Amino acid sequence: MLGTGVGAAAKYPALWLVSLPRAPFKGPAELLTSLPEPWLTLGLLVAGAALGLLVGLFALHEELTVRVCDQRVLLIRSGEPNTVPRAELAQAFRDANDLVLLGPDSSELAREPCDFTERRPAAAFTRHGHRWADTDPYAAEFRLWVPGAPDLPTGADALLKARAKALTRPDSTTAGDRRELRAELARLGVYVRDEKKRQYWRSRT
Repeated sequence: MLGTGVGAAAKYPALWLVSLPRAPFKGPAELLTSLPEPWLTLGLLVAGAALGLLVGLFALHEELTVRVCDQRVLLIRSGEPNTVPRAELAQAFRDANDLVLLGPDSSELAREPCDFTERRPAAAFTRHGHRWADTDPYAAEFRLWVPGAPDLPTGADALLKARAKALTRPDSTTAGDRRELRAELARLGVYVRDEKKRQYWRSRT
């Protein structure tokens, strides 16, 4: 609907550009306004609707999809599935805007930003017999990361440095980089949460 509205309104800036003696994009504006009515308006409506549909499909592709059943939990983002079997899932909870799945050994099986209200995933998880926690049971173990922090396993500090740089560029490419770096840290037994572009970390207990 928004795309259709933008398309319908696009002819007015074009008509204004044509009325100016000199203006950037005056040539394309003249070409556009040379179309007779009602084809000009109909064409802009269709073009706007198509653009809005493409933007909407891209947004849906980037959003998190959560499918909960008795035997597993499936998370899908950008077409990439992450399946967590029931036997590996100890509990789930919301941490600020993240949905977090924990294993029995305190390991983070998944941490994904999500836009759901807390009641929706809580109801879905409990309905299928999975444990839902109100808060992170390991919240007190997170420490602010600073370069060269002690107690980090070999290689974790370099990964956190790279991830800190990615946090300063909040675009879709660096979002994928941050997820990949988070996964590499998890393989080392280090789990990270973000707060105001600062990284807090804990180890597997």
